[in-house]
Amino acid sequence: MEISTEGIVALSKAIAIVGTGLATAWAVKSIGTAGVGAMVENEAVFGKALVLAVLPETIVIFGLVVAILI
Repeated sequence: MEISTEGIVALSKAIAIVGTGLATAWAVKSIGTAGVGAMVENEAVFGKALVLAVLPETIVIFGLVVAILI
């Protein structure tokens, strides 16, 4: 049986994107929960909480770049 290199490349790309997507979802969940809790006590932290919630999205962008470069 011959192993297809196209299949292995496609699987590598899928693992890169899914892995970073799951990591980002977990990070946003944790940061978002803490940010909402902080905003309940002090509404002035909205901007900081928003920036911290958006920051993990760069992980998915890195995964997409890796998938494109493979």
